[in-house]
Amino acid sequence: MRLAKEGISFLVGVLLFFIISLLGVICSGWVFLKILVGITIVLMIFSVYFFRDPERNIPVGENLIISPADGKVIQIDQVEEREFFNSKVKKVSIFMSVFNAHVNRIPISGIVTFFNYKPGSFHPAYQNEASIQNEQTTIGIENGSKKVMFRQIAGILARRIVCYVREGHEVKMGERFGMIKFGSRVDLFFTEDVEINVQLNQKVKAGETIIGEFKKL
Repeated sequence: MRLAKEGISFLVGVLLFFIISLLGVICSGWVFLKILVGITIVLMIFSVYFFRDPERNIPVGENLIISPADGKVIQIDQVEEREFFNSKVKKVSIFMSVFNAHVNRIPISGIVTFFNYKPGSFHPAYQNEASIQNEQTTIGIENGSKKVMFRQIAGILARRIVCYVREGHEVKMGERFGMIKFGSRVDLFFTEDVEINVQLNQKVKAGETIIGEFKKL
């Protein structure tokens, strides 16, 4: 099983703690050390599960917008967006629980023309306040007339947003660009000419589920 690189250091730390605790049990037999060994085993299993990075079958199509995250669609709306589009756009919000794979993927191919990181609060990611007040990273991509913006939003447990891309980077649909650790949310924005292909409460997969499609002119 492939692991996200961000999880390797975490897993190594847990493994070292497990070895130390196990040596303590062997040398002393103390009960509390046996409990620590059990806890570290659970943490190692959870770490492997949480930081898994499954391969995905990337759809083919120049007009497609694919999901940047695993999770459940919790909002589909029209909003005024003033950072990148400066107009009314469509918005799809995806909630990522601790049970979802947390590696994020690029929704369309193109050039990153906008990047902004904003520190903030840590409201539960499913709440509307999270989109405005929580720590977040916003990325805008352009490909000719096509424009998409997406936002990694930290949740109540997610205290680390990882993002590899910056302005000027050329990116490809479906490639990995980062992750949000331990439960979070991704908001996806696109122009009103996009036909949305998902519904509320639908489960989606990063790099695989088609969120929408630009209408052919």
